Amino acid sequence: MFVGHAVLAFALAVLLAQRWLPRRETLAVGVVAGLFATVPDVDMAYALAGLAGALGDGGALAVADGFWSASTATHRGATHSLLVALPAAAAFALGGKWGLALSGGLVAVGAAVGGPLTALVVGLFALAGLVVGALGRGALSRQWVAGAAVLGLVSHPFGDLLTGEPPALLWPLDVTVFAARLAPFGDPTLNLLLAFFVEVAVLWAGALTYAAFSDTDLRASLRPKAALGAAYAGAVVLVPPPTMAASYQFVFSVLAVGFVGAVPAPRRPRLDEALVTGLAAVTLAGGAYAVAYLHVVA
Repeated sequence: MFVGHAVLAFALAVLLAQRWLPRRETLAVGVVAGLFATVPDVDMAYALAGLAGALGDGGALAVADGFWSASTATHRGATHSLLVALPAAAAFALGGKWGLALSGGLVAVGAAVGGPLTALVVGLFALAGLVVGALGRGALSRQWVAGAAVLGLVSHPFGDLLTGEPPALLWPLDVTVFAARLAPFGDPTLNLLLAFFVEVAVLWAGALTYAAFSDTDLRASLRPKAALGAAYAGAVVLVPPPTMAASYQFVFSVLAVGFVGAVPAPRRPRLDEALVTGLAAVTLAGGAYAVAYLHVVA
């Protein structure tokens, strides 16, 4: 969901800002909101320790497992809290001494509640947010930067409800809002496919939003070779049924289908052609796999 967080915030911000701002500033609000939506995941920086520790074990799966195992120490905690998002948004929009003071207060709360590691993570979160805020103030008023920050930071944790451990929405309070991720199906593979299609839908929403505000015709950018994605249905007999706990083979292989959009035949494709055709190919690949899974495995 890393990319999905940014794209969702971008689309929502553009749709909300278009009433009051001209096109250029509307798109700027969307970009700033998208950048803010990525800031909570700086808490994954600690996972690099697990990545480094697993490099000597050999094998891509061992490295991935080490990365995600280490991330559980800090991921989806303080940086994903709605109670942190609002003062953080104010700090990032203000910048200067007041922004630093508010950010310092958040770091102090992190230290008091979670100790040095949490304080370090909140510090990285604050630093990233202040940088995005400074970039945003170069094109927008503080009010619009604050709105973009609120939208980006608040929307982020809800995008995590379908994958992994649910975020601590009310940190530092010891209150559990969601005890487990949303899993409406009894079949774990169907739950993973649901998360996949939600992500794909968000990416299409972002593409359609950008197209509407940049006079880009997505249909003109789509190439017939996207239909090759349907061949991924055969992966149902080659790839073990994916789950949230073991999704790497499916995720990496289905995303690789998107490179069909970048294959130059007979000429080098434009960026919009590569992205739209690649996304269409991945969409068809996921849909074909789902249909095959329901008929062959489930």
